[in-house]
Amino acid sequence: MRGPIAGVSAALQPVAHSLLQSVEEVRATLPTLTLEEIWSRPKGIASVGYHVRHAMGSIDRLFTYARGEQLSDEQFGVLVAEADPT
Repeated sequence: MRGPIAGVSAALQPVAHSLLQSVEEVRATLPTLTLEEIWSRPKGIASVGYHVRHAMGSIDRLFTYARGEQLSDEQFGVLVAEADPT
């Protein structure tokens, strides 16, 4: 157990720890893959790259909604580009 995260309410500690662990796992795993592996779509399924970008974008959008804000044009652009390997 890592202990409490400063500035995060007790009710949200499990969520914060889960997000931090996810970041660590992505940072540890992505560098071990080639660009071809990251963007390949075996049998037409979504790529690893898409899932990583989608997770990052989804979290950003959720925090925007949680603040009671609307998505920006930039956030909409990120959403559209999630599956683009460039």
